[in-house]
Amino acid sequence: MNWFSSFLTSNIGRKLIMALTGLFLVSFLVVHLSGNLLLLRPDSGEAFNIYSHFMTTNPVIRVLEIGLLLGFVLHIYTSVVLTQHNKKARPTGYSAGNNSPGVAWYSKNMGITGSIILVFLIIHLKQFYWEFHNGAVRTVYYTSMSNESLEKATKQMVVVDKANVAALAPEIEVLKDMAIISNNAFENIFYVIGYVLAFGLLAMHLRHGFASAFRTLGLEHKKYTPAVHVLGIIVSVVLPLGFAIIPVIIFAS
Repeated sequence: MNWFSSFLTSNIGRKLIMALTGLFLVSFLVVHLSGNLLLLRPDSGEAFNIYSHFMTTNPVIRVLEIGLLLGFVLHIYTSVVLTQHNKKARPTGYSAGNNSPGVAWYSKNMGITGSIILVFLIIHLKQFYWEFHNGAVRTVYYTSMSNESLEKATKQMVVVDKANVAALAPEIEVLKDMAIISNNAFENIFYVIGYVLAFGLLAMHLRHGFASAFRTLGLEHKKYTPAVHVLGIIVSVVLPLGFAIIPVIIFAS
């Protein structure tokens, strides 16, 4: 196993970790966006609340959350190590290279864009994930029962709480109202602006990182490069734009 650990701690090995964790995080963004788009459905947040409940209670998803956290940690740690290694290898030429023509700003400052995205992520987790699990979030009730059956069930309840609902009307789902948390956050113009700017930086980060990941994996070939280029544009433009447009629509509505 010595050769394996030596490989992972080598420059090539670290770049491979960066590429694989980066692509894994992109897959998370795709799933996350598909759920967030449910906020735009005109159903008073029902679909989004059902999605949020599933994502926070399904045991398979909870295991994947651990993998996601490890992916973030590995990606960030490896990025820091590689940046420090590059600075030591080129102590004087590195800063001069930052002014090289023809190279996009974000390609030369992945550490800066990544750090700002990390700060946003921490704020985002506090605003939503922490609030959902530890805050005083109101509950909402969804059911496939007819209005008549629902009225009979609710009339029997002295105190409408989760235990009573489960006992008297198993068809009723009692969920935390994550949609109202999201809508309240997106009614704040400053949060909306910060959200949009953060995903603008993510677009730049993805534009360089996605192409770099495929180069690191040895998939840069004249046969595949055009497809990778198109896929890179989709990932770096469509994904961030999809996230950024949600708070804008909610704020404007």
